[in-house]
Amino acid sequence: MLDLRLTWLFAADSRALLDGRLLGLEKETLRMAPDGYIAQTPHPAALGSALTHPYITTDYSEALLEFITPPLAGPEAALRFLREIHQFVYRRVGDELLWTASMPCILAGESSIPIAEYGRSNLGRMKHVYRRGLAWRYGRIMQVIAGIHFNFSLPDEFWAAFQDREGDRRSLQDFRSESYFGLIRNLQRHGWLILYLFGASPAVCKSFLDGKATTLAEFDDHTCYGPYATSLRMSNVGYTNRTEKKSGVNVCYNSLAEYLASLSQAIHTPWPPYERIGVEVDGEYRQLNANILQIENEYYASMRPKQPPQGNEKPILALRQRGVRYVELRSVDINPLDPLGVAAPQLRFLEAFLLFCLLAESPPLDAAERRMIDDNQMAVALTGRDPALVLQRRRDSSLPARRWAEEIVEALRPICELLDLGESGRPYAAALAEQRGMLVDPDRTPSARILAEMRASGENFFRYARRLSEQRRDALQSEPLAEERDRFFAEAAERSLREQAEIEAADDMTFDEFLRRYFQVDVPTEDRGDAAHNG
Repeated sequence: MLDLRLTWLFAADSRALLDGRLLGLEKETLRMAPDGYIAQTPHPAALGSALTHPYITTDYSEALLEFITPPLAGPEAALRFLREIHQFVYRRVGDELLWTASMPCILAGESSIPIAEYGRSNLGRMKHVYRRGLAWRYGRIMQVIAGIHFNFSLPDEFWAAFQDREGDRRSLQDFRSESYFGLIRNLQRHGWLILYLFGASPAVCKSFLDGKATTLAEFDDHTCYGPYATSLRMSNVGYTNRTEKKSGVNVCYNSLAEYLASLSQAIHTPWPPYERIGVEVDGEYRQLNANILQIENEYYASMRPKQPPQGNEKPILALRQRGVRYVELRSVDINPLDPLGVAAPQLRFLEAFLLFCLLAESPPLDAAERRMIDDNQMAVALTGRDPALVLQRRRDSSLPARRWAEEIVEALRPICELLDLGESGRPYAAALAEQRGMLVDPDRTPSARILAEMRASGENFFRYARRLSEQRRDALQSEPLAEERDRFFAEAAERSLREQAEIEAADDMTFDEFLRRYFQVDVPTEDRGDAAHNG
């Protein structure tokens, strides 16, 4: 099936269908105080409103910035926009550093992590209470792990031609949605390769563990690590949906309808441990509700199907009404070896990889295969560079991880050839060759290089990442930001503050009533941060 679809795309009148593809980036980064601890200062006013700014907001913590590019044509455009955000922000955070790693800087326990604030409006209060609920359910510490999200979409012209080629008679919206879900299922099957190639969190500051027992090895008195680890962020050391698994609710990706039904079930099913926490206690909200999930975004997944909300529409309703518009890959670590945490060859590889996931056959997932997927991801996150690592490929067979990886990379070769048509040079083939080199020599992977550099310099994780963070700051501050681009972001900040004030002034109901309406199935609600990619 993959070969047949590629043959169709190589045809002269089909190759251009890929030219309208768009990608966007969302990068989280902690603000760190000069003493090395997570910043305690509020979100800088010069950066605008975290509630309404389209490009600069916060994630879980007041100190956890999130930079968002619009959907753009090509890696260079996305990286250029991301670089400009960094330059703008660095001129407005004083002596604070932007932490250049996924695992956090020094933490002084749960109470040292300030939960993000979004103003006095019902909308802003809901976002804050949701995060307060995460603290009660999972603790604050795991919420300040940072990552990069890669948003990817293909144009309507591609989908119309692809549907015609497949002989599919559904509506274009339904065909596009179900095709994206096929992509997501294959991403889950093969996504462990992303952790191997781009995992960049093999070590962690002991303050992150907060005194808890760990099976990680000790690097020194202040750092733990996995000798063969690739991405502790994506392992059981990082963020997982343990509660959903315990409760028996599994979000299903076999179709849009099953996805929405299973996600809705988790959102509306009470969970006794959360009921014991309480919702409103002594006049203060601890969480939005006592259900398995407070809202859709609480469910962590390596990829999400997305549809830009209209106004304050709920994400689940946007998907139900207009289908999937793009996908959001969430399993990419911040690479401290790169000035921006991500580089063009990596983005080119991800484009080719997601096209492979779309064009290859993608049968439904059953419970047994979902367990294999989870086991494979955990194994690669914790021991991915172990040359003896074997992964489960099917219910009754296994395969050495390196051999399976080589098969996938070989399948990407014609896709990269396709994407290189019309390009100057062969940038996609070059990106593929770079990743293939990491299969031949695991010491070339970011995770291995980070540990090797820490050993060579005699630095623990914190000192190593701090030095690189300072180098990135100095380099970005030394590069001039064009006056019109500085003005562009400054005006966006000012506009966002006005928009927040307008939202606060327009509130005409109590917070209790606002929440009641929010959780009515047919009432549109909010998730402004997810509107970043409207392609």
